[in-house]
Amino acid sequence: MFQSFGPDDILSSRCIWVNGPVIVGAGPSGLAVGAGLKNQGVPFIILERANCIASLWQKRTYNRLKLHLPKQFCQLPNFPFPEDFPEYPTKYQFISYLESYAKHFDINPHFNETVQSAKYDETFGLWRVKTISTGGPNPIGVEYICRWLVVATGENAEKVAPEFEGLQEFGGHVTHACDYKSGQSYS
Repeated sequence: MFQSFGPDDILSSRCIWVNGPVIVGAGPSGLAVGAGLKNQGVPFIILERANCIASLWQKRTYNRLKLHLPKQFCQLPNFPFPEDFPEYPTKYQFISYLESYAKHFDINPHFNETVQSAKYDETFGLWRVKTISTGGPNPIGVEYICRWLVVATGENAEKVAPEFEGLQEFGGHVTHACDYKSGQSYS
């Protein structure tokens, strides 16, 4: 479960020391942790594999989605929803709120950076988080070294498509829930 690394491993790739936690995920939880740390003066970085904050909300939800709980139960710490938002904000209002939250707390995630592995080095008492940055023309490998790791990737971060007997022979269109945006094509 835990693996030790030798001195040669530390020098084998581009390493960045983070004098605080590495937070994986720039959704509501990752942003809230970042804001709390910023309020305490603790440095951190947020790694996000997508090109935006709240990527699940922005890319994998249907257009007419609204929060299923009243807004007072969904707001993040130290930053209430705008007064003019309805009791159940829309998907777009919630995304706008999260973007305002990040701006208000000056949170700037590292976008297009996918975590490949995170291992705890018992010898040094440090986390080693290896990533691939896909924001440019050539993927770049980076290793972050830190004392703390926060995983805030969400419970629905990965699309799960079960296999059903006979699905290969089915002649109709199959749509996963995260690919559904509206019912327009079914009219």
